Amino acid sequence: MKLERFKDPLPIPPVIKPKWKTSDYTYYEVSMKETKQSLHRHLPQTTIWGYEGMYPGPTFEVETGERVLVKWMNALPDKHLLPIDHTVHGAEKEKPDVRTVVHLHGGRTEPASDGYPDAWFTNGFAARGPFFQKEIFEYGNQQSSRALWYHDHAIGLTRLNIYAGLAGFYFIRDSHERLLNLPSGPFEIPLLLQDRSFHEDGSLAYPNQPENNASGITPSIITSFFGDTILVNGKVWPYLEVEPRKYRFRILNAANARFFRITLDSGQLFYQIGTDSGFLERPVGVNTILIAPAERVDVIIDFSNMGGASIILKNDAPTHFPIGEPVSPETTGIIMEFRVTKPLSSIDTSTIPANSGPIKWLPANSSRKHRFLELSEEKDQYGRSIFLLDKKMWDDPISENPHLGSVEIWSFVNTNGDDHPIHVHLVQFQILERRPFDVGYYKKTKQVRYTGAGIRPEAGERGWKDTVRCPPGHITSIIIPFFPFTGQYVWHCHMLEHEDYEMMRPYQILPPR
Repeated sequence: MKLERFKDPLPIPPVIKPKWKTSDYTYYEVSMKETKQSLHRHLPQTTIWGYEGMYPGPTFEVETGERVLVKWMNALPDKHLLPIDHTVHGAEKEKPDVRTVVHLHGGRTEPASDGYPDAWFTNGFAARGPFFQKEIFEYGNQQSSRALWYHDHAIGLTRLNIYAGLAGFYFIRDSHERLLNLPSGPFEIPLLLQDRSFHEDGSLAYPNQPENNASGITPSIITSFFGDTILVNGKVWPYLEVEPRKYRFRILNAANARFFRITLDSGQLFYQIGTDSGFLERPVGVNTILIAPAERVDVIIDFSNMGGASIILKNDAPTHFPIGEPVSPETTGIIMEFRVTKPLSSIDTSTIPANSGPIKWLPANSSRKHRFLELSEEKDQYGRSIFLLDKKMWDDPISENPHLGSVEIWSFVNTNGDDHPIHVHLVQFQILERRPFDVGYYKKTKQVRYTGAGIRPEAGERGWKDTVRCPPGHITSIIIPFFPFTGQYVWHCHMLEHEDYEMMRPYQILPPR
């Protein structure tokens, strides 16, 4: 099905209002519902699952230190929209087909509210997973200003539940952000990027077989999903009318597996001011930004001298990244259009700050422990590809057990051809380096033999992160302080098909020594 580009305006998800607010906490209720929504004007309405019945879900706006309580409620039907592979661990036939649990991605959250994959629940909380602890989640928001996002995290179904529409933004605000005088209000725009495919009747299309499948399993999990259209905030190739002034864009890659390497066809710079977990020390002017699944970037685009122009936000990241085919310049190479056609409503007094404030850098010698963790591709019992963390399955004994208050270096040894975005729950970290190594020698001996010098993180990665790209043939090293909670969390690849099929591991934060 061929859909025309730039036929629909960009929707802006509404800000959710709390049920009530006291001096001690703010309380929300959010219901997950099935509904129909127009994702393109020439496409029949699409059945989606949405928080509060909308895709993407409504945006949370909270303050640093604000105690937020959310009752996440599953009001979804018993039958899933998409094909379930019951050979996937966690999605066995005896479990309900429709299960959900919400993870606040990037949140510094207690274990019971983190969205542990086995803490799932069904419609009306009728059935609950073994790690389910409470119906109302608590978020302390003891973090500086940043863009988090919330999404489903049910074991064995995450790829399907997010694809059905269960994702949304969560902004933390603070006084420091306001003092920077950034573009705000109608001039601050969230952009949630995803790819999707559709059937002729408008329904979501998701493959039920991997390529070259000889397993005999139907439906069968695929190694990665890539759609043939690009959606922003739930619209296929939308446009946004803007004034000739500066705009701040909060960009999230919420795709299952697609990387986006974004450029503006006008040749303009993005002024990147922030990353996953807050501001950079100073803005970085760049023509291109690479964004892996689950990563966020905070950018300013200046349209001041572009009155009357139409500017296309483009993508040239290969499918799969970095080893796959080039994107189609007519479809997956296009994200959206900016039209500088609105009159200037007021003088633009916002700024691109010269400095956003210092970051406390963690020296490598502050680490107590250095872990080398392999990212590998194996074959399962049916001959299908399966990606593992340190050669372990989800149910294997916990092997990562840092102590509260400790600092560790985790080095991800990537021996396969994918670039894996690794996300560690609860914590934020800094990237130390990526360093090429001899993959063949490592596979034979389990010994590291470097083949080049360490490569510093890109300028736009030199801040606090919660998701890191781990390119093939490299060892990617991050340094992590573990606080403020003890308990059980997870770390995983954020390519959702990988995460759902064993590329996820629990880890335990132990009491301080």
